[in-house]
Amino acid sequence: MVVLGAVFGAGGMWLANRVAPEAGDRARTEQVVREYLLANPEIIPQAMQKLQERDAARAVSASRGAIEEPYAGAWIGNPKGDVTLVEYYDYNCGFCRATLPTIDRLVAADRNLRVVFKELPVLSDESRTAARAALAAASQGKFKPFHDALYAAGPVSDATIAQAAKATGVDAARIPADADATIRQNMETAAKLGITGTPSWVVGDQVLSGALPIERLQDAIAKARAAR
Repeated sequence: MVVLGAVFGAGGMWLANRVAPEAGDRARTEQVVREYLLANPEIIPQAMQKLQERDAARAVSASRGAIEEPYAGAWIGNPKGDVTLVEYYDYNCGFCRATLPTIDRLVAADRNLRVVFKELPVLSDESRTAARAALAAASQGKFKPFHDALYAAGPVSDATIAQAAKATGVDAARIPADADATIRQNMETAAKLGITGTPSWVVGDQVLSGALPIERLQDAIAKARAAR
């Protein structure tokens, strides 16, 4: 019954106390659990969320190196920051575009934050072409200017990639030899984390999804910092 307390909180401890004296009576135990859940159905989604958070934390811990290690210059903020926020993104994702000012505000407000960008080209073939160009920009030390310029150029195409590359001095033809392997690793790691779309975020042991408000990301960063 300790498990019930861990999952359901104070209600679970109450339930554990109810059934502990008759722990050997399986039928009685199941009846008490059933009655409690029927009387408190809101516990079920709470328990599912707790389970998902626990599974996500385990997945992050198992792949932390692959998650938090940036590709060349694909990061901004404090290189020795005490918290790393990772964004999985796609250049054809409008919600990812909407996060640009949020990320800049986070870094400006938090001098101990590092933000790492991970290409996750899931929306189109053009997305993969753009991701490979972004890795070229990262290897040339011009990731963030290229990143912002490509989003500003609109829907991804060969023309907008060339436009962003020209504007930022990136040789988009110099695709790193490990570009495809890097993208593949990002896809595999994202799958392990249960990430199915962009933008998605990893900070500390948390996996978050969507174009979140800055306050939500700041709360997640604070939680990760407190857990250190």
